[in-house]
Amino acid sequence: MAAGIEAAARPGGPGVRVWDPVVRAFHWITVVGCVLDLGLLEEGEGPHRLVGYVLAAVLAIRILWGFVGTRHARFADFIPAPRRLTGYFRDLLAGRARDYVGHNPAGAVMMLALMALLVVVTVTGIMTTTDTFWGVEWVEGLHEAAAEAIIPLALVHAAVAILESLFGRVNLVAAMVTGRKRWRR
Repeated sequence: MAAGIEAAARPGGPGVRVWDPVVRAFHWITVVGCVLDLGLLEEGEGPHRLVGYVLAAVLAIRILWGFVGTRHARFADFIPAPRRLTGYFRDLLAGRARDYVGHNPAGAVMMLALMALLVVVTVTGIMTTTDTFWGVEWVEGLHEAAAEAIIPLALVHAAVAILESLFGRVNLVAAMVTGRKRWRR
């Protein structure tokens, strides 16, 4: 870790500011919205659609924020090149994975995959409300398949964050609540 990060991350210190309020709000609104729409609300009904529109709005804001937001919110800060991603996995398997202030390369790929699925779900969901695409099987099928693909990816994402929080050097769950990362020795 860089010297400035090291000093800010000392035990008992304030940690390093990483996730801004826009990123954290997007994350938690998306979690709640996906739980509601994928597990609790009736598909196609008013509440399901309302949650879908809220998710569409926060997704649009997050995508815009990925270009104009704070440093670690910007896509340019964390989209890994293939070489960087393979190097990360090589180091991880060798037991020498380094710490990242923002997303690590695997976390970045997961976030991009989940956001891409949310885009597909959003676009196809909106399409099903139009006269042109209402009742069109491929649109409904794509909407359902993308929504169902979110579930295992989100579960893996959550499991890794929890495991890292329990056994790793960084409590990622706390960081997504507070916006600050603190490294443990």
